Amino acid sequence: MKRVTVLLFISITLFSGIFAAHRKREMRAVWIATVANIDWPSQPGLNSAKQRNEMRTMLDSLQAANINAIVIQIRPTADAFYPSVLEPWSHWLTGKQGIRPTDYYDPLKFIIEEAHKRCIEVHAWLNPYRVTNSDELSLLSKNHLFYKQRDLFVRYGGKYYFDPGLDETREFLNRVVQDIVERYDIDAIHFDDYFYPYKVAGQDFPDDASFKKFPRGYAPNQKNEWRRNNVNMVIRKLQETIKSAKPWVEFGISPFGVWRNNDVDPRGSATKAGVQNYDDLYADILKWLQEGSIDYVTPQLYWEIGKKVADYSILLKWWSENTYGKNLFIGLYASQLGNKKAAPAWTRGNELIRQIRLNQQYPQVDGAMFFSASTFLKNRQGLIDSLKCNLYKYPAICPVNKNIQGDTPAQPQNIRTLKDGDNAYLVWDGIDEDGGCKITYYIVYAFKGKHVGDLNDAENIVARTTDTCIDLRELDKRFKGNYTFVVTAVNRYKHESIPTMGVIRKL
Repeated sequence: MKRVTVLLFISITLFSGIFAAHRKREMRAVWIATVANIDWPSQPGLNSAKQRNEMRTMLDSLQAANINAIVIQIRPTADAFYPSVLEPWSHWLTGKQGIRPTDYYDPLKFIIEEAHKRCIEVHAWLNPYRVTNSDELSLLSKNHLFYKQRDLFVRYGGKYYFDPGLDETREFLNRVVQDIVERYDIDAIHFDDYFYPYKVAGQDFPDDASFKKFPRGYAPNQKNEWRRNNVNMVIRKLQETIKSAKPWVEFGISPFGVWRNNDVDPRGSATKAGVQNYDDLYADILKWLQEGSIDYVTPQLYWEIGKKVADYSILLKWWSENTYGKNLFIGLYASQLGNKKAAPAWTRGNELIRQIRLNQQYPQVDGAMFFSASTFLKNRQGLIDSLKCNLYKYPAICPVNKNIQGDTPAQPQNIRTLKDGDNAYLVWDGIDEDGGCKITYYIVYAFKGKHVGDLNDAENIVARTTDTCIDLRELDKRFKGNYTFVVTAVNRYKHESIPTMGVIRKL
């Protein structure tokens, strides 16, 4: 009877969390851009060993900063950072498009394995329509789809793109995404702000031919509505494709920070932005959120608090009020910190810390994503120092997605201590489940004495591990005397099991 009471108490503390001092559920992600070798690898054509070493070093540093997710760009320009029968190897990886890595390995498989070992999620970041980042067609492999079905592509602003108005474009993009989801243990598919390209002055996107051939009921004066519908259709289909393969894999979008200004739409934000998702990129983010076509949104709020045309605080409040119950992460511009050419806010103190503290005033905000990894890790303006000393002092679990239903995993069993000479280990039996309930890692909590405290306070987490044991001698020196241990399991749906209380151990 006593054990039942204890477990009931633990369950209550696990799911209450209202009074937790340190937030346990929070997205803390970093974008890793591969286009133009912004973040990784440091240059094209590095040998495979150097590529892997660079990634391990980056993941170690992110883990030390209590980052719990990466958003890795695996398809920057209709190419691949993984073996694909649909698209060629990226020249940003190997130095020449279509050439596989020397000392062959699968970069995406490697990244997933290394990140998951560190209890870090992997969101696979793709660009849907961009084919080249310049006018240099010589960079394309002769086996690229561009040379096989030239009619699928258009040139605009000195770059080449898939034509979003064609059924073949949507079908091909879905095959690419389906291939990734089915073959790799990713946690999410992620698109950023590039749908229809940002407008080029004096040029209209060259889709007159596809509009006339496939108007789908839209009148000649409704081309903008037709363009938005093109994007709407591919977003809906991608959600179906992802969930039919693996229901636990999330689909997230990181749009430009302004949906619409309120001078053109009363539903819009009190901003005067020169670019709007709805009107310029033909991305109707609110429709996708309302319909559940996407699982999370990460608006790129890359402006400072108080900016006249796009005030961070105004946009933060607007997005918080327009999530339609979906997960909201805020895109933060780490690369702007210390930029003397930017507004003074970016060189006086740390603007991102101010923004994160402001985020905490909105319960709808489930965390943040930082652009991008290389500048984040440079600790500009003491960003990482401030996070590790305060806001990210303790580890956090990625939030459960509100748009995805999933089961709770089984709880760990048979928690015990084992001694081996001077060494002592906390051990438990592993959980063998499959699908969405497969265990991604275990969480170990420690409480001084014989009583279990707040399981929602991240300060009480002493380890996250993919193993079924921890070395008690490696715990923080603050643990002296008798401690009660609690172990839980987290599955692919990010649900946490009922906690199991372990033994009291003198440290």
